[in-house]
Amino acid sequence: MTNRILPFITLVFLSTLFSIVIGDDGVAISEQYPLVVSTWPFKEAVRAAWRAVDGNHSAVDAVVEGCSACEELRCDGTVGPGGSPDENGETTIDALIMNGVTMEVGAVAAMRFVKDGIRAAKLVMQHTKHTLLVGEKASAFAIAMGLPGPDNLSSADSIRKWSTWKENHCQPNFRKDVVPSDSCGPYHAKARIDVKEGGCSTRYLMGVAEPRSSLVGPHNHDTISMAVIDKRGHVAVGTSTNGATYKIPGRVGDGPIAGSSAYAVTDSGACVATGDGDIMMRFLPCYQVVESMRLGMEPRLAAKDAISRIARKFPDFLGAVVAVNKNGVHAGACHGWTFEYSVRSPVTDDVEVFTVLP
Repeated sequence: MTNRILPFITLVFLSTLFSIVIGDDGVAISEQYPLVVSTWPFKEAVRAAWRAVDGNHSAVDAVVEGCSACEELRCDGTVGPGGSPDENGETTIDALIMNGVTMEVGAVAAMRFVKDGIRAAKLVMQHTKHTLLVGEKASAFAIAMGLPGPDNLSSADSIRKWSTWKENHCQPNFRKDVVPSDSCGPYHAKARIDVKEGGCSTRYLMGVAEPRSSLVGPHNHDTISMAVIDKRGHVAVGTSTNGATYKIPGRVGDGPIAGSSAYAVTDSGACVATGDGDIMMRFLPCYQVVESMRLGMEPRLAAKDAISRIARKFPDFLGAVVAVNKNGVHAGACHGWTFEYSVRSPVTDDVEVFTVLP
């Protein structure tokens, strides 16, 4: 494993000297591929995806294998079951998969009782005409389609973490402008004191964004977001997360939102993202990245541009994106934290981890 560090943006050009071979089905296969890219140093997940795609499985199937491995390993405690309890101490799952050839998307959000988020998302894509299913109905669908459940997604660690938070009067939390502000509720809306007579909040009139909660950080807000280019040059992306720790029950972040946490168009490339999903989903950074590459922008600039758009409005936000163009060139950009992402390609013997500085 090689660790490379570059300031703010990292850019890697894969070999431009590649050959074309013809597969058993007569389809041209580029030896420039396959390629697996994932947020964070989730090396075992990348290896699982690589084994699948290097074994001639599709990009979609490789994404499922990679994200599923991370769910089983409970990567950083923020993927799969057993982590990130909400205000009620419950763990729920968000996941997404997108086929960059057909533009099909399947996603689940706030899914209870089923641990296999990415496989549930794939079932939504394969067996419904919908894009996103949520809550207990998503769970019921997944179980009816053959996934294990219902299961308790909490763990001893998540319950311990939640109990400690409760003992600390439920601080910090994601609520604002409520009373009580320093205990566990029940909560009620607080009378606004910053509203001019007959007008809007002075905060909104000034265009100032509120500071974000200290709950958002690299070890309680991670998402695995993965992009795969298979041997035929087809692109797919997928995500899985158990969301923000101590979130308000029912909260859905950017993980299952196409264009925010991930996006893929085979003719242009792919993007994967992680960070403060409540902020990032307002900007659809991965759609922006892929669209910028479609218009000719190189991955390094596309990644930087998408992050800069968010930072201008929310200078305290934490987030990162990785851009991958259709030729396998990849670059990362971040804001507010040091970010790492993982890559496996034909020119490496194992997973490489790249560090991006803010």
